[in-house]
Amino acid sequence: MRTDSPSDQAEAGRGQPAWFAEAVRIVIAPLVLLSSGFFTADFFFSGVYTWPRTSRIVVLTITLVVLSYEFVYKEQGVRWPGPSNDRGLNALLFSCVIPYTIGALALVALARLAS
Repeated sequence: MRTDSPSDQAEAGRGQPAWFAEAVRIVIAPLVLLSSGFFTADFFFSGVYTWPRTSRIVVLTITLVVLSYEFVYKEQGVRWPGPSNDRGLNALLFSCVIPYTIGALALVALARLAS
């Protein structure tokens, strides 16, 4: 018999498809962060700091932080509980930080080619 107690809700949350969490970590998050790194670097290197562009970058950055924390870091903590959350940090590094950096470096490389 199921009740709506917090422990039952936590078990239901863990019962979500594992393929979705892995798809977010392996495909969706890196693609989003790769393109976001490109656009953020474009904003900083363009020198055009208008309020509409700045607000878009601020909203983009907040969205990236939420995506990275909720769907990558926190998900690894739920799937692999333990005293050390090295899996969460590794997932965050490989799924978020590295793609974001590659996106920013891609813009720098394209700018050097155009010059």
